[in-house]
Amino acid sequence: MKSGGKMSMTMNGEMGEEMKQKFRAFPYKPYSIQIDFMNALYDSLDKGGIAMLESPTGTGKTLSIICSALQWLVDRKQSLNDDSLVDTRPNGTNGKNGDCVGSDEEPDWLRNSFGSKEVESPKKKVKVKKRLGFSSKKRDETEIEESFRDLYSQLREIEVDLEHNVIVRGDGERLDDKEFLVDEYESGDEKNGVSKRKGGGVCCGSSSSDDEDEDKEFSDTEEETDFKIYFCSRTHSQLSQFVKELRKTTFGNELKVACLGSRKNFCINEEVIKLGNSTLINERCLDLQKNKNSQVSKKKNSGVDGRKRQTKSSSGCPMLSKRKLQKQFKTEMTEKGPLDIEDLVRLGGNLGTCPYYGSRSMVSAADLVVLPYQSLLSKSSRESLGLSLKNSVVIIDEAHNLADSLISMYDSKITLSQLELVKSSLEGYFQRFQNLLGPGNRRHIQTLVVLTRAFIQTLCNTDDANFVNSSGSECSLCINEFVFSLNIDNINLVKLLLYIKDSNMIHKVSGYGDKIISLQNDTTSVLSAFRALAGILLSLTNHDSDGRIIISRKKPTESGQQGGYLKYVMLTGEKIFHEIVNEAHAVVLAGGTLQPIEETRVRLFPWLAQDQLHFFSCGHIISSDNILPIYVSTGPTGQPFDFSYSCRSTPAMVGELGLLLCNLVTAVPQGIIVFFSSFDYEEYVYDAWKASGILGRITKKKRVFREPRKNTEVETILKEYKESIDATPGTANNGAVILAVVGGKISEGINFSDGLGRCIVMVGLPYPSPSDIELMERVKHIDRIGDPKKNSNVTCFNGDAQAGFEVLRSCKHRGKEYYENLCMKAVNQSIGRAIRHINDYAAILLVDTRYTSDASKKNISHPTNKLPHWIKNRLVSKTSSYGEVHRLLHQFFKFHKSKLV
Repeated sequence: MKSGGKMSMTMNGEMGEEMKQKFRAFPYKPYSIQIDFMNALYDSLDKGGIAMLESPTGTGKTLSIICSALQWLVDRKQSLNDDSLVDTRPNGTNGKNGDCVGSDEEPDWLRNSFGSKEVESPKKKVKVKKRLGFSSKKRDETEIEESFRDLYSQLREIEVDLEHNVIVRGDGERLDDKEFLVDEYESGDEKNGVSKRKGGGVCCGSSSSDDEDEDKEFSDTEEETDFKIYFCSRTHSQLSQFVKELRKTTFGNELKVACLGSRKNFCINEEVIKLGNSTLINERCLDLQKNKNSQVSKKKNSGVDGRKRQTKSSSGCPMLSKRKLQKQFKTEMTEKGPLDIEDLVRLGGNLGTCPYYGSRSMVSAADLVVLPYQSLLSKSSRESLGLSLKNSVVIIDEAHNLADSLISMYDSKITLSQLELVKSSLEGYFQRFQNLLGPGNRRHIQTLVVLTRAFIQTLCNTDDANFVNSSGSECSLCINEFVFSLNIDNINLVKLLLYIKDSNMIHKVSGYGDKIISLQNDTTSVLSAFRALAGILLSLTNHDSDGRIIISRKKPTESGQQGGYLKYVMLTGEKIFHEIVNEAHAVVLAGGTLQPIEETRVRLFPWLAQDQLHFFSCGHIISSDNILPIYVSTGPTGQPFDFSYSCRSTPAMVGELGLLLCNLVTAVPQGIIVFFSSFDYEEYVYDAWKASGILGRITKKKRVFREPRKNTEVETILKEYKESIDATPGTANNGAVILAVVGGKISEGINFSDGLGRCIVMVGLPYPSPSDIELMERVKHIDRIGDPKKNSNVTCFNGDAQAGFEVLRSCKHRGKEYYENLCMKAVNQSIGRAIRHINDYAAILLVDTRYTSDASKKNISHPTNKLPHWIKNRLVSKTSSYGEVHRLLHQFFKFHKSKLV
């Protein structure tokens, strides 16, 4: 990847006239800050490297990204064609792409579309290979480690019909127990990682000869584009909004677009959708694919009377049964232009074919791929989807919490109940087949039993003082501490994982275990439990300093025992992010509030010097008259507001907050959003207001809604909230109040434009809980960055709140700064829900004395310095009393009401 080039930070769009490009696709007359943003992005893509572009919510950031990035893409392709550089460019786009397009989890028709073919491109032929269960090539140690990354996709296949308690082979025949016998396995040269199974068997992820015949039946292939732009965001709704903005431009009809998402969002098979849980939906989808492949094998397996032997369980997914419909889906998707997830689901439903795999089939030929975080940032997901970042552009929107989102994708967890299920399955399997297993299989299966027993003992032994002391049921350890304390340091996990991957034993043991469970009418998935175990074992092969092991032991509750778990928490993100940066031509982090950028740089790309990072930030498009941010330090009775943990639940504090809201509903027209630090605190305040009569006083002026804990119920509440505001607009004595939670769905990406958000009330400073053991591990890790003298194996943290405060007090700088940044990023995200366009207006009340304390010092950690510039520059930081606040609000809304006359 190119270095970013020596570039200075650009604030408020100070770009030279000579740098301005013409962005013909912009559907309206752009504002000056939009032109500056588009120029900054275009310039960053030209130079390559890493860039961070900040544009406040409501400034048309999405449309600016589309028009700039896609204009660059068109210009780049035109330049290459004009200069005949297609064959001479040193970093071609076809590189390793062919090696990651095919995937065992893809249905046969998708592989037929762009897998196992020689695809002609302007540059060279690319052999697109299928990923089989194991390779006969020798692999060095590095390649072995890389092969573990697609372990999860190898573990997601099993030929079991759970509905009928029947286990079938590929040809549809019933199996006896011996069909679950693992093929004889022998380890080869450990140094080179060579291992093999005797008997010439292949794992169930490979294609049958019938599948290969079917491959030959299809010749339609897609040409891989020279350049791609990958745009990713956190939620499906944000991706849908991106596609809607794309349709407004001419690029919507000029370029090929693929929109990817999860199976849960795309699936139209009613029998699968009703499972509800994402994991169950994924597993059932893959199981149905397996059954479909089995049906192909049955074509040659006719009985004496010539009829095919077929069972209901092997019919596969009906949404993947007709190739003609699959091709029609692809054709219509191309003809209709950019489609979001809802459009694709509707199209698939009308045609009766799978939109999930239909959209994936477009990736190869697409110029623009729109996809969620997980699909792009996780390497195993990229390989599964066949995404090649070589020489492409990666744009990551809503990147304010990118580092935490990235490392969380590499966490792994296994519960006590899953461990017990794996243990019983292994022991039952070993007892049944002990005399039939070869020495290699016996040794490895016994090793897995030893590991599961050790993990279970760790979670059940509450008397072990090495882990958990009397003040808590959780603790954290580094990998080496954990492994040595369990006396499993003599086990070669690399070799064991290679056995799991190559031997197909998990499918065999899971199949046998599921057979036993199905006979006992138990719906627990053995395969899921084995996948969780494989994930933990894989995590234990990381470097000792890369993460921590969380041990949460089972503890008694009123309803019985609360199960424990083991969890690996990844702490370092730079190695993971470097894989993306190293492949792509350019990586752009975009968002409404990206500062402080130094924290992001240190955690994700510390190798990049500050003067090589291109950072651009612009102001807001609204005038200063359209926003009224105020620090509110005292309530209507003069009571100081202090919502720190020790004071926030006092009757005086809760009552004063209620009186504040009683006053606000008389001064603020239409909608008010009140943000609390947690669901528990919101519930406590609501109940207290209800008991004291304050809630009744508020509801006389405005209806009160509450954010539900379940995300699926949020849409209904928002619809009712909107209807209440739209009912009688224009005066203060109407509208609604919604009590929301920082970090909830309402605070993350919901648009409260115009009357939906005339006033945002932020209650206190929403610092995360210091008792969160994973958070404290991140704090300690970040505090150690750049300080090699600090011992990484610090004292075992037990998850106690006081211990968390001790951790924060011991931090020198970066750890404490990170903790404070988490709070203010949450504040900025929440208050950014209002002011969504140039004519919008709203008041923002920051309610807590801590917002104003020590304001004169203006130190870097003060909340004032962490607010967005467009808010900080207009902030009313000091008021003599609440009376002054009320007067300012009255004048503000009176002024905007007069403008409407």
